[in-house]
Amino acid sequence: MFQAHLFKGKVALVTGGGSGIGYAIAAQLLTLGAKVIIASRKEEKLKKALLSLSSLGDCRYVVLDIREVEQVEQIAENIKAHEGRLDILINNAGGQFPSPAEDIAIKGWNAVINNNLNGTWYVTQTLAKHFFIPQKEGRIVNIIANVFRGFPAMAHTGAARAGVDNLTKTLAVEWSRYGIQVNAVAPGIIQSTGLENYEPDFLKGIEDCIPAKRLGTTDEVGWLTVFLCSPMAKYITGETVYVDGGQRLWGDLWKM
Repeated sequence: MFQAHLFKGKVALVTGGGSGIGYAIAAQLLTLGAKVIIASRKEEKLKKALLSLSSLGDCRYVVLDIREVEQVEQIAENIKAHEGRLDILINNAGGQFPSPAEDIAIKGWNAVINNNLNGTWYVTQTLAKHFFIPQKEGRIVNIIANVFRGFPAMAHTGAARAGVDNLTKTLAVEWSRYGIQVNAVAPGIIQSTGLENYEPDFLKGIEDCIPAKRLGTTDEVGWLTVFLCSPMAKYITGETVYVDGGQRLWGDLWKM
């Protein structure tokens, strides 16, 4: 479906691009001709990712904590100086931890909200004002989570991701006059490095709660994300598309 050089001449920023879903998205964009900038807080992870990604195309990294507005502004200036434009923004950076709602400390709640909701907003608004709005075009894809029926055992990130889901819809309407498309991808349980943050018992038997009876892959999330950035999706905006093997419709989200 995807033609070679589909994104030739396009510049993309993928936050959280050093591993997992972000890495897969960066790799696919590179394979299709885009210049890709990957961003993360951890430089060692970025260096390791760049070693393999560079074999696929023109790639570089920037160290970025999306929670720090000044850093986001500096990255915008960095991209302006090096590439002169930005065409695609993939908001993939984020993180969370499992916990019953009553046990989430104020510090933990604020950390997850600040990362997954506020950080996404800081990056989106800043880069839109620097690039997409003046250019009168741009593609934004927000990687969220399966919040279709709430997010038991993850109330903090469920609230944050639902906020990004609503932000996606709002910005799609407000920024349509600038030629900006804003969509979201909501992965279910994906076999990726992100699962390393959870105890094995937490995920034990989770496949039985998924109609497809398996976990998703990072490539499956990447393919949808790339489609939403492509010319084939020019009339799609304000949508949240689930990649979850049907889990949002049936079965326990988590064994509590």
